[in-house]
Amino acid sequence: MALILGIESSCDETAAAVIDSNGTTLTERIVAQRIASQDDAHRPYGGVVPEIAARAHVEVLGPMVGAVLADAGLTLDDMDAIAATAGPGLIGGVMVGLVTGKALAMAAGKPLIAVNHLEGHALSPRLADASLHYPYLLLLVSGGHCQILEVAGVGQYRRLATTIDDALGEAFDKTAKILGLGYPGGPAVERLAREGDAKAVRLPRPLVGSGEPHFSFAGLKSAVMRAKDAGIHLDADIAASFQQAALDCVVDRTRIALGAASEGMTALVVAGGVAANAALRGALEALAAQHGLPLVAPPPKLCTDNAAMIGWAGAERFALGYTDGLDVAARPRWPLDANAAPVRGAGVKG
Repeated sequence: MALILGIESSCDETAAAVIDSNGTTLTERIVAQRIASQDDAHRPYGGVVPEIAARAHVEVLGPMVGAVLADAGLTLDDMDAIAATAGPGLIGGVMVGLVTGKALAMAAGKPLIAVNHLEGHALSPRLADASLHYPYLLLLVSGGHCQILEVAGVGQYRRLATTIDDALGEAFDKTAKILGLGYPGGPAVERLAREGDAKAVRLPRPLVGSGEPHFSFAGLKSAVMRAKDAGIHLDADIAASFQQAALDCVVDRTRIALGAASEGMTALVVAGGVAANAALRGALEALAAQHGLPLVAPPPKLCTDNAAMIGWAGAERFALGYTDGLDVAARPRWPLDANAAPVRGAGVKG
């Protein structure tokens, strides 16, 4: 049994949680958690402003840690380790959470675990589903990341695909901005898409049919802008057509990756903010069934950035004896598979 205090501050959610690794259900494992959204602060700008995000983390993280420990009825001395996101993410926010974690670890004499934010997402389905075993194929889709990886164990990742340009969540957010739906955009596009005709607007499916399983959404985003500028389509039809085009791309790319994956995959897993999209889950569930695999996804509340997933990743690492020194650095970029070859034509996100 281990009690882990998790801290997350990589983008625009400040979060803290207490995780009990001995629990067998999600309710037992998440002893307490709190999340403070910054949506109202960033909404006027239509996206996350790094400086505003970092200041907001500074203001709320300390009191939040105290509150979540009080919610759990525990003290810092009761914790076995402190797990904090050390990257990737907006470097100002990452530094706030990591420095807080270091200070708490030093003050209480507890081990520090520097967690890769992407590993938090990658392992979050195991937090919610105790029956999920390694290895599994992971589709990681969020505002900043879009990739497919084999997850063979903690720290054991093989990347099969990544985005050449935009991430899927970014494409949803920019589509929302084009349609004037406000921020955050992903849920707004999904809601509006339910009212539209997915066949009304002809939009491209970038890379669909190609042999490589990589993603590209920049061209789709530009096509949405042209459709809006044409002035002949209903916004709901544009939203529905965009979402369907995006899902077609994801399903096609994931199908290619399933064919290229190593033998013995136990499940197709989807995680990250976009994994909360119901239409995406439905499409992936059908694809997984075609390959004789279950689809496993965290509950929607654990898809977006949260400290429970960081605490759980910390617990899995702690169980294997992985801890970090207080000199560990914050990292704006931190790939899960450091040996993955660069993608031809990709920018820094590849």
